[in-house]
Amino acid sequence: MSTLLDLAAKGGPVMIPMTGLSVLTIACALERAWFWWHVLRGEDRLAHQILAAAESDLNQARSIAESASEIAIARFLYAALKLDRPEPETFRLALEAASDREFVKMHKGDKLLETVIAMAPLLGLLGTVTGLIVTFFNLKIGGSGSAVDTSKAALGIAEALITTAAGMIVAIVALAIFRVCVALQAKQMDYFAEIGSELELTYRQVWYNRSHLRNEI
Repeated sequence: MSTLLDLAAKGGPVMIPMTGLSVLTIACALERAWFWWHVLRGEDRLAHQILAAAESDLNQARSIAESASEIAIARFLYAALKLDRPEPETFRLALEAASDREFVKMHKGDKLLETVIAMAPLLGLLGTVTGLIVTFFNLKIGGSGSAVDTSKAALGIAEALITTAAGMIVAIVALAIFRVCVALQAKQMDYFAEIGSELELTYRQVWYNRSHLRNEI
């Protein structure tokens, strides 16, 4: 830890915002990990439990979904199940609206990570420039030739290299976290579409069509 602090101190003033970006990235990673753990925890088992119940009793399926409202897939399915004998189009619209609400939550943090990915390398480049400026300022030109204050020049070079490396590391970490989140989001979108289609098909075939047949008879 002391070594990292020493490196950050030698990186110059640019390391202050760079440290802030790294803290935000870590905080975002932890928050997203907690969020996705809650989203994926028992998701498939619960979804199929609701679908199985919907084939025989919509009220039971509704109760199961409502009791597991802390899980995203349950909230998604409950949005349609809570409706009172809706038209199929209304049923589908309820699912679509619920999926949009859930996807907004899943995209939380994306803008922050995109900002870090863009800013960190630029801050690293800025630190490189300021470090080289410090180095050149410490070059001393004498009447008999050139002389270099090696200790101060070395500090300038160190500042340039440290900020460059820090910018690349922070950007790479943020990019890795962002790509994982994007992959999870894409997977959930496909999964929601699959489960939603199964529930909608069950509702049409088992409940809506049968109800209309009975009314016609």
